[in-house]
Amino acid sequence: MSIFLRNGLVYTGGEFQKKNLLVKDRETIIQTDQCPDDAEVIDCTGFHILPGLIDPHVHLREPGHSEKETILSGSKAAAHGGFTSIFAMPNLNPVPDSVEHLNVEQNIIDRDAVIGVLPVASITQNQQGEAISDIAALSMHTILFSDDGVGVQSEAIMEQAMKEVARCHGVILAHCEDNRQVARGWRINAGHKAEELGLIGVNNESEASEVRRNIELVRKTGCQLHICHISAKESIEAVRRARKEGLPVTAEATPHHLLLCEDDITENHGRFRMNPPLRSREDQLALVEAIQDGTVTMIATDHAPHTREQKDTDLEHALNGIVGLETSFPLIYTYLVKTGKITMERCMELMSINAHQTFHMKEHGLELADLSIWNLEEAYQINPDEFLSMGKSTPFAGQTVYGRCELTISKGTIAYRRN
Repeated sequence: MSIFLRNGLVYTGGEFQKKNLLVKDRETIIQTDQCPDDAEVIDCTGFHILPGLIDPHVHLREPGHSEKETILSGSKAAAHGGFTSIFAMPNLNPVPDSVEHLNVEQNIIDRDAVIGVLPVASITQNQQGEAISDIAALSMHTILFSDDGVGVQSEAIMEQAMKEVARCHGVILAHCEDNRQVARGWRINAGHKAEELGLIGVNNESEASEVRRNIELVRKTGCQLHICHISAKESIEAVRRARKEGLPVTAEATPHHLLLCEDDITENHGRFRMNPPLRSREDQLALVEAIQDGTVTMIATDHAPHTREQKDTDLEHALNGIVGLETSFPLIYTYLVKTGKITMERCMELMSINAHQTFHMKEHGLELADLSIWNLEEAYQINPDEFLSMGKSTPFAGQTVYGRCELTISKGTIAYRRN
């Protein structure tokens, strides 16, 4: 059945224009004033229609950790946040390091996902960093490879993986963390807040050194490299130089690193524990500048749900990770677009267009009649109890934001409808 969207403010050509849209045959969106007799009519008067959002960094936890999130609950949460395509990271059980293991995840995606979900295969076997996965075979099913959660420590292993991924025209999504630089038992950034709370901190160099190493390997291999959840000013500068040289290097930033820093850790609570940690105010400002000047080309949530017991504790005992799918666009719209730090056009590039182009989304069937409909005038407080995600831990609880998602259409079907 077709869906006719009447009188929406459609984002096109860098501005909003009142239009009628027809979502037809599950894969085509056309502008028309002719409403078919069998179409479902949705009145979009006063609402803004945006491209479907794309999140290149999500932890869906299934298979293996479904007490934290499932593909069903995570994809519903994504649709609630206006996302129509997400990339599912590989820290699962079994780890998708072979076609057999990847198919375990893919079968659940095919059965349960309400939006487009593209699995990310593991760079190394069992994510242990000792031997590369069967990249050639996996590349027939996905172009994305990551050991996210851990950095590949061996330069030789990473170089071998990059050569193989480059041969398969894939992309490495690199979690950059040099264990030699990591203080044992760290909990937050190495700065004044760690001293104040009596906690062990982790320094910027633990991230930046591996970012620089991986960029050097791009020079040797020609592999396309995407830096995950960049957070340190030194890492940003390395990516800026690489992009100026024309190397195939991109990077993503999270809403929490863009909008918060260690100064915002108001209490010793697990909702402030994440990896990378909230850095210094200087790092945060450098990150905002990086999305303004095009050094960082995408915004990703690094949505990482845990059980309430695993997060509702102090920083010493909590696990790393917060949720973000249902708050990402409202936060970015409220605190970066409405404040004039970035334009809506830049926001759409960061949250949809650039990922679509960088990761060749159309080739993978993740760009069929995808859009989201928003009430951008509605203000409300973030309430984790309203999340569709099983995870509820966010440092943004209670923050006032603008932008309620009214409807999300993924692949021509309604994936989320408010009320």
